[in-house]
Amino acid sequence: MYRPPSFREDRLEILHQAIIAYPLAMMVTSGANGITANLVPFTLIPDLGERGTLRAHLAKANPQLDDLRAGGEALVIFQGPQAYISPSWYPAKQQHGKVVPTWNYVMVQARGRPAIMDDPSWLMMQIEALTRQQEQYQPQPWAVADAPSDYIAGQVKGITGIEIAIDRLEGKWKASQNHHETNKAGVVDGLMAQDPISPMALIMQSFTDGNA
Repeated sequence: MYRPPSFREDRLEILHQAIIAYPLAMMVTSGANGITANLVPFTLIPDLGERGTLRAHLAKANPQLDDLRAGGEALVIFQGPQAYISPSWYPAKQQHGKVVPTWNYVMVQARGRPAIMDDPSWLMMQIEALTRQQEQYQPQPWAVADAPSDYIAGQVKGITGIEIAIDRLEGKWKASQNHHETNKAGVVDGLMAQDPISPMALIMQSFTDGNA
């Protein structure tokens, strides 16, 4: 991933926070059929391994499993908030006009070699963890145990688990850090005019406040 110094993010706790907040990731592999990519929801075990471990499951019919079973490296891409940045928001536009559009975004890329997990107990652990992770925000959280056990057992027979010990973890927070404070303030105002709780505006403000 191209990461100019202004946009690099290497703090493990921040990268882990982004993975947990935006768990639906693009998993990319390469194999006999070329490059394959699928969106997959992941859970993170932050204290398992030096950089953490990712867990997920795929349908047994998913041909990407062939790449994973071959033992090649997987690239897992987590994308956080993103926003188009209009040049009209920069005070510099009025001063000299030397501004262009851009895009601000948050991205985390994890790499590692997947292990295939077929054990039903492991699969139950993973789907229960993923369910708890997402259902915690619901007024009446659903649990795997709410469904008939024989139904869940049948569903589990149709999936295969994967576990990826993260070998390499990189983050990129492109949030106008390369601009003067007045331009950054203009971008925050522009974003919040579109959405008063703009996630990108909040990220930019955290950089300005020195908290990111």
